[in-house]
Amino acid sequence: MANIAASAYCVVLAVLVMCAQGHGGQEGRKYYKRIGSNVTLQCETSDSHTPVVWRFGGHVIGHKEDQLLQGTNLTLRNIKTAQSGTYSCHEKHSGKLKNQITIQVGNPPVSPTILCRSNAYPETFYCTWQLSSPTYIPTEFDISVRHGEKEIETTMDPNHKNRCNIRFLEMFSTSKYTVTVTAKNALGSNSSSISFNENTIVKPDPPEIIEVNTIPDSPRKLEVKWRNPLTWPEPDSIPLKYFLRYKPVILDDWQHVEVTDVPFHTITDAYMGKEHIIQVAAKDSEVGTWSEWSKAVHATPWTQLMPTNEPEKKPNNVSEPFHSTTPSVRAIGPGNSSVRMESSATLFLSIIVILFICARPRICSH
Repeated sequence: MANIAASAYCVVLAVLVMCAQGHGGQEGRKYYKRIGSNVTLQCETSDSHTPVVWRFGGHVIGHKEDQLLQGTNLTLRNIKTAQSGTYSCHEKHSGKLKNQITIQVGNPPVSPTILCRSNAYPETFYCTWQLSSPTYIPTEFDISVRHGEKEIETTMDPNHKNRCNIRFLEMFSTSKYTVTVTAKNALGSNSSSISFNENTIVKPDPPEIIEVNTIPDSPRKLEVKWRNPLTWPEPDSIPLKYFLRYKPVILDDWQHVEVTDVPFHTITDAYMGKEHIIQVAAKDSEVGTWSEWSKAVHATPWTQLMPTNEPEKKPNNVSEPFHSTTPSVRAIGPGNSSVRMESSATLFLSIIVILFICARPRICSH
């Protein structure tokens, strides 16, 4: 009975070994290789003298300075990221696939650069990290945050890559926070840490300029209004102060003014008739650093409209009056009817007198 069990165990073990060999040889394996290294791929044929063909991306690989064919093996020298992909080995005559290997070419990670900032003080802060050089292969990050000796829970930000959110454990704490980020991939790992007091990382997001108004009859004034960043949680209990800057577009030098308590300011020394650029920044009134500048807004002070000396133009559908040297119709209109009657009466009397004279025989015969 023991011999039967031992025999069955050997059969099962042999099948498992054969399956493992088949998985590694036929379905292929995946390797991560460092940029600049040399890699030798083995075809794993039963006969090292059998002619084989290596393919990459569907194309046959030829013998080159950086691609050496030695028997059934392929050696890639000084490998580059462009050589990442799947390599396959085939029997030359039958075309039968003998092995398939996938290579990902990259680098181990360098020490991450970490930045922590609170734009929602005193509720939360966030930390971001990045690598100064790419790895070209999948790289994961582990984040650890401690407040004094206590480990703090972190939440990955769903909207930002390589960023996590952390809640302040207590307000105005004197204990330092320590953040450690470890980057790791198939070729290696690296880590870095930073420590800070909470008041040193306070930095609001930029305010938003919502309105710039001109002031009538004031060619050197502009009224600017802005609102607090939406991420700042308690503007009443944790107030901000502001820094306004402005300049004409045609000049390089900025004018600056600090504003406290109120989110508006009237510029009184603007350049008359010139377009201006205006921006504003914010800062916690007691701790932290200034925000970045807000988006620039352009505005021009009130300008008086100058009257023009050009004659008034008449509409195109109105004709100019026609000046004629002949009498107008009004010159013989109804207002002059008495003149016509006197002329007619005089003419009639003249005719009667002439006829009377001619009717007398003596005068006419004479």
